[in-house]
Amino acid sequence: MYILSAEAVSPQASFEQMLETPQNYTGDQLHCIEPDYTRYVDAKLIRRMSRIIKMGVAAASEALAHAGVQMPDAIVTGTAYGCLADTDQFLTRLVEFKETLLSPTAFIQSTHNTVAAQIALMLQCHNYNNTYVHRGSSFEAALTDAVSLLQEGDAQRVLVGAADEKTEKSHAILKRFGLYKKEGQSLQLPLSNSKGTMAGDGAAFFVVSKESVNALAQLSGFKNYYKPGKPAADLIESFLTEQGVALNDIDLVITGNNGDVREDKHYLDLAGRVDPERLTTFKQYCGEYPTASAFALWMAAHLLKKGSFNNKPVRQLLVYNNYQLSYPSLYLLKAC
Repeated sequence: MYILSAEAVSPQASFEQMLETPQNYTGDQLHCIEPDYTRYVDAKLIRRMSRIIKMGVAAASEALAHAGVQMPDAIVTGTAYGCLADTDQFLTRLVEFKETLLSPTAFIQSTHNTVAAQIALMLQCHNYNNTYVHRGSSFEAALTDAVSLLQEGDAQRVLVGAADEKTEKSHAILKRFGLYKKEGQSLQLPLSNSKGTMAGDGAAFFVVSKESVNALAQLSGFKNYYKPGKPAADLIESFLTEQGVALNDIDLVITGNNGDVREDKHYLDLAGRVDPERLTTFKQYCGEYPTASAFALWMAAHLLKKGSFNNKPVRQLLVYNNYQLSYPSLYLLKAC
């Protein structure tokens, strides 16, 4: 399968800026640098859209434009939290108005498939449309569906992506569980050696196809698990064996180390088997959230298109992420 385009709304302004002068955030969270949404959505519609919908629409619109695709054969998305702001708004008004005189807008837009539905409405796309909600493997579930559609000949070009948002209330609730640092530095996140990580959110969308013309990269294989109970190195070795690739053939390994000392050992076990010059991380750029692996895939696709990292050639790379040490996922990509 080939990635024809990859676009993201994230805490980094662009891929080029991320590599040259990445944004650094302090505290316990990273914030998305959001584009001018009037480029993608009618100004009259924007006021009714929550942030996650706008981020998803913007990323999807850019992905379709850069792939030269006006109408995808399918739209498949993944999200763990869905539209939190609209859910919050609906439940708050439910209490405030004592279950009477409620506007249906917030309820309608609080469903998890709202992002995919809004993209389809804007495109007037009546093709296959599905959204997957599987916590830390939501994006992987969506990608599995996209691959199946292509392999079975039900689609030629699929728009697939993921989006998740954090709100003030959701962040406060998760913070009470000790998930986040009190005073973090995002660019130093993987080396912070303290409890907790930094929260993030964002949207990343891709146009994928079986055709390689003008592709950014080839996704030659991917796999995800649920609580496999195995070290990272063993999962990677098994995955690469299935793909017929040796670890020494990988030019770059991108891991999801999020700076939480409670999870460090899982990634450090892998670091002992990979040359440090061939190892990097991605969550210092986007923060931690359930579908952060979509950001990693965006980063990987553009690195392969660029062809180098730290002045060293990159023709084949591996992405390994393990959200909360329960949802490990692996992506093997090659340059076209």
